[in-house]
Amino acid sequence: MSIDSHHSRRRLRTAGGSVDLFHLEAVPGTEDLSFAHKVMVENLLRHEDGDLVSVADIKAVVEGRSGTHEIAFHPSRVFLHDTNGVPVLTDLAAMRDAVAERGGDPGLIDGVVPAELTVDHSVSTDFFARPDAPLLNVRREYERNGERYRFLKWGQQALGELKVVPPGAGIMHQINVEYLARVVEVRDGLAFPDTVTGTDSHTTMVNGLSVLAWGVGGIEAEAAMLGQPVSLLIPPVVGVELVGELRPGVTATDLVLTVTERMRHLGVVGSIVEFFGPGVAATSLATRCTLANMSPEFGSTAAIFPIDQRTIDFLRLTGRDEERVLLVEAYAKEQGLWHDPLRRPRFDRTVTVDLGEIVPSLAGPRRPQDRLDLGDTARALDRSLADSGRSPSEPVPDSAPTTVPSSVAVSIPEVDNRPRDGAVAIAAITSCTNTSNPAVMMAAGLLARNAVRRGLRPRPWVKTSLAPGSRVVVDYLERAGLMRDLESLGFGLVGFGCMTCIGNSGALLPELESEVRDQGLVVASVTSGNRNFDGRINNDVSLNFLASPPLVVAFALAGTVDIDLTAEPLGIGRDGEPVMLSDLWPTEAEVEAVSSTSIEPSMYTEVYRTLFDGDENWQGLAAPEGPVFAWDPASTYLQRPPFLDRVAGSAASRATGHRDIAGARVLQLLGDSVTTDHICPAGRIPSTSAAGTFLTEKGVAVRELNTYASRRGNWQVMRLGGFANPRLENRMTPDLPGGRAVDFGSDGGERVVDAVHVVADRHSERGQDMIVIGGKEYGTGSSRDWAAKVTALLGVRAVIAESFERIHRSNLVGMGVLPLQFEDGQSAQSLGLTGEEEYTFTGMEGLQEVPAVLEVTARRLTNGEVVEFTVRARLDTSREQLYYRHGGLLPYILEQALQRLGSD
Repeated sequence: MSIDSHHSRRRLRTAGGSVDLFHLEAVPGTEDLSFAHKVMVENLLRHEDGDLVSVADIKAVVEGRSGTHEIAFHPSRVFLHDTNGVPVLTDLAAMRDAVAERGGDPGLIDGVVPAELTVDHSVSTDFFARPDAPLLNVRREYERNGERYRFLKWGQQALGELKVVPPGAGIMHQINVEYLARVVEVRDGLAFPDTVTGTDSHTTMVNGLSVLAWGVGGIEAEAAMLGQPVSLLIPPVVGVELVGELRPGVTATDLVLTVTERMRHLGVVGSIVEFFGPGVAATSLATRCTLANMSPEFGSTAAIFPIDQRTIDFLRLTGRDEERVLLVEAYAKEQGLWHDPLRRPRFDRTVTVDLGEIVPSLAGPRRPQDRLDLGDTARALDRSLADSGRSPSEPVPDSAPTTVPSSVAVSIPEVDNRPRDGAVAIAAITSCTNTSNPAVMMAAGLLARNAVRRGLRPRPWVKTSLAPGSRVVVDYLERAGLMRDLESLGFGLVGFGCMTCIGNSGALLPELESEVRDQGLVVASVTSGNRNFDGRINNDVSLNFLASPPLVVAFALAGTVDIDLTAEPLGIGRDGEPVMLSDLWPTEAEVEAVSSTSIEPSMYTEVYRTLFDGDENWQGLAAPEGPVFAWDPASTYLQRPPFLDRVAGSAASRATGHRDIAGARVLQLLGDSVTTDHICPAGRIPSTSAAGTFLTEKGVAVRELNTYASRRGNWQVMRLGGFANPRLENRMTPDLPGGRAVDFGSDGGERVVDAVHVVADRHSERGQDMIVIGGKEYGTGSSRDWAAKVTALLGVRAVIAESFERIHRSNLVGMGVLPLQFEDGQSAQSLGLTGEEEYTFTGMEGLQEVPAVLEVTARRLTNGEVVEFTVRARLDTSREQLYYRHGGLLPYILEQALQRLGSD
């Protein structure tokens, strides 16, 4: 209970009764704060205890001490998905084991904060363009993942505050927006803002519904579930003023990709982006959520919209209880959280975005911030081919026409039925990013209708699919009469889940796949998702573009990205005439007409009425029970993780303080924009990989290997996948695919190249510490916690980079790996570092806290030359120092539980 030094607890009378609140007006200076900082002040008021949260913390937010003052933020709930949720539960199960082994009650490790887990990252696009594709994909999903799902059901009965949304309900973020989000929470008669930390970076999507939420790693999520606060420096808030309106023919996706480009250029890493101004009222709730979803692609912590009438209207549209709707409005207005378009809050920086200047766009071929005008995809293809040494648009030798699935007809002249470099291998309307937005989904359906009427069909090599984030999407498309047109173009429903966007794209069409692997064909994907990192969508697809749903359909018809859709025809109609994109594009009036007559609240209430029940597959899963989990040594999905094995020795090491790192070798020397998907792949496990070999030797059939993401409950598999993405470039082995490292032996002699895990084992056997060296933006991507875990499992003591992505940096700390940053203007290249050195880091020996700056000596193994420089230790808060001193966040939490056990 708060000590409430400001005497801020008041009573608010609403239409549904009275509630208490901690009133912001009791704190002088809050009136002109940003929405995000007001929510933080309320959070601190409510949790003020004089220790973790003090009056000084509240004052620091009000005074705008962003980036310099640490606060302890307590989220009201935790949000997880299955591929990160399973390892969270394995860690918690291991903690319960550790407590039980010491004679304690395993129930000491239990949820304190409500947590919801949505199973949405495991279904794959194995079947498509056929009516029974959803049924078959779900069947395969349970065949592959039944063991994991039984484990989730065990977790739900073992942990008091955990609720599981079974497979097939939709994507977690869309479910959050349409059903789970409270906006204003009420517990024990106290009202307060709904705030969320989630294990997926796109937890920010609910920012569009005015819920302050952001992504954390699974390590931080488990800590939050157990009642630990999220420690952070007060984030700066960048105000983005929206003015004007989008022009006809410009979609929310075009806006999002433009804002992503601008925010990356502006530099908002570690900041909260907050939208304000007259253009906010003109921005639909769905468009707000599309913008907020892409916050990780901006690099921002969150991308928030304040509460206004559109928030209230959306709550009613989605069938929220009227009493809750009235409470949200009353609370927001009472607390000064209601948006006033004429007010300019106090921001750390401000930038203006004129909606009228947005043009049709895509992003790619490898990063979401690399926006392209619609007509520039061919030039992007040419640049990529040139980088790989190929001539622009060079035909692939001996390429032959591909066959087409029987369910998709083709009426393009036979001469065009030869895939060339730039062929679209995958066209997927997928992910929560755009399928949350009825306007672009209706536009896709209308474009499909117009294409069908003109006699167009996708090219035969394109794998097409529709995987909405919400079951409601199919309901309103069917009511609008547009599903059959999408289905006739191959965009039939394949399931409800992340699917292609997360890398669960399934195999390419066999004939095209053979040309990619045997002939070197360079192919592309066009998806409506949010991530297009190299190798993420499919291992065989090197070019990946993000686009709005109607453009996904258009590129499927064209069959190539080697085209200017603003000037060249998509194809030839049944009348023999060329068909331009402009001939098919629906008008704003057409989109509005079908949207206004096809969506109503009853759709949402009916879909979400049985959200937690699951289908017969889920209900038929027999799950273990009891307070501790019975591990199966033979399981290839679930193994007790080893992260707590060193807890007993950590107390002794803390008594003597930190030790310097001496004689460390470089495991990987990497460049810029290394993603967590590079460090720890999420996609399918190749049978020829180390992880694939490990599994097949244990009797797993090749077709059952599944994805790395699905096997995150088995640390052995994940360790073998560490730094093994074939798209990763280790600069010490520039002519080889990723997954290789160099061993110079104990004396720096013979140079031997081998698999990463093999070289790591040799270093460990010799007692040699290891480091990783990276460039700018190290650790962007989705697999942040497991990227930190595999780094630790391989024995890496420290990572040096020019800059870090926020979540991955904190997860490295959580796993006891020291993040270090080059001084401004310095890099491995500028210092002449080649990875063929032995590194010593000094300045922390015997200390309880790591100093801000460490001295580094790099001695070249070949000739003894020495390079000396300094690095900054990126332990940004006192709690990060505390976690690192304990060897990581998990050992710290366990020790706290064991101390409680001892005091009892």
